[in-house]
Amino acid sequence: MDPQVLEKFRRQLEQELKEIEQQIEESERPVATELSNYDNHPADNASDLTDKLTEMVIDEHRGDHAEEIKHALQAMEDGTYGKCAICSEEIPIGRLEAKPEALTCVEHAEKMDDDLRPVEEDVLSSTPKSDDFIELEEFGSSDTPQDKS
Repeated sequence: MDPQVLEKFRRQLEQELKEIEQQIEESERPVATELSNYDNHPADNASDLTDKLTEMVIDEHRGDHAEEIKHALQAMEDGTYGKCAICSEEIPIGRLEAKPEALTCVEHAEKMDDDLRPVEEDVLSSTPKSDDFIELEEFGSSDTPQDKS
């Protein structure tokens, strides 16, 4: 990779990391809006809880992104930046411009995303595996024979 392009990406990643770390440092946890829960409506408590959870998830996402950037900066130090960590092929410049912290080519990034799918998807399906679904649908139905034709 061209040293000038590499330096451009390094500056961009360092600036982005600095901004993320500053955002994490400045983020505040939402405080409860009420002093006592005695006379609160449950929806008020739920709103407070939602605000707290949202802030926690945003901070976690920022932390994960900061880790990706640190890994990319480390790859620059190691001299492996710009090459897919899995197949060692060159990562296209267009991908690096769009996502400078990328350490894999698009094909391997998609495979890694597939690995992150919930395990329940392997068991559950939107289509029934047999005609059992039809029997279940009819069981407990109040339809009469006239309704079915």
